[in-house]
Amino acid sequence: MSMRFTERARRGMVAVTMAAGLAMTAAGCGGGGDEKKPDTSASASKDRGSAPSAQEGQSETPLAELKGKDGLLLQITSAQRDAGGFLTVNGQFKNDGSGSLVISSALRGDETEILKHGTSLGGATLVDSKGKKRYYVLRDTDGRPLTTTGLTTIESGQTIPVFIQFPAPPASAADVTLQVPTFSSGTIKISG
Repeated sequence: MSMRFTERARRGMVAVTMAAGLAMTAAGCGGGGDEKKPDTSASASKDRGSAPSAQEGQSETPLAELKGKDGLLLQITSAQRDAGGFLTVNGQFKNDGSGSLVISSALRGDETEILKHGTSLGGATLVDSKGKKRYYVLRDTDGRPLTTTGLTTIESGQTIPVFIQFPAPPASAADVTLQVPTFSSGTIKISG
């Protein structure tokens, strides 16, 4: 019975997150040159629930900055435990390069089930060195990774908000290492 409740809660959380993401995308379509907010155009971020609003109010300094190829950065802005036993990592891709970049499909990893669902951050892992455990991205009942999906290209200077959900490490694990294919690793501090 608790498995059924957990599944309903997860679906509800995804639905609420998707609604918030769509609302933020619609609100951000006005253009303008304000550099304080990330550019969240729908074509650049088919995100299956990435919630840019979760990043608002976060400090300007990222918890970690993972370096990729050709000036692509993954800046982690928060890593928050929730009561349901999940850990949500929020951040943004940032193109510091001089031209448009294709976001690598290698980010999704090589697991057969995740490959079916397009480009995502499904290949990311969290490593708890003290507890000697590795955590993989959560998936829904259809095998879709609970991350931002549909990532394609990013223009020079553009940012795209992203999220990744993992099972939450134990409360004793305050610092974990985030590993994302094609990026350097980074240590992040968990809150909550």
